[in-house]
Amino acid sequence: MKITLLILLVFCAAAAFGQTASVLPSQAQMVVVPDHPQHAEQHELAAERPLVGGSANAYTYAQGERPLWEFGPSFPPPTPLGDVARAYRKEKITLKKAERVLDKQGS
Repeated sequence: MKITLLILLVFCAAAAFGQTASVLPSQAQMVVVPDHPQHAEQHELAAERPLVGGSANAYTYAQGERPLWEFGPSFPPPTPLGDVARAYRKEKITLKKAERVLDKQGS
């Protein structure tokens, strides 16, 4: 108990010191935006490099679109919430009830 009070006292003292310690000056200061005299210039772009594979011929691509029906459904359609509630209610009715109920647990 004494150790707990000592730790609490230390934390409270640290919090009080943190509120009273002057870290930032209280005088208002102007905001100075840094000046960047350099600006963008036009120059040549870097040489093209392939992202995949080692050579430029290792990556191929094709243009065009495939209709969505060719891919088929990727997941089953969602079950309506009403159907879920009806199934839950039906399952709850058909479940076997407990035969014995314990009122007192423990000693």
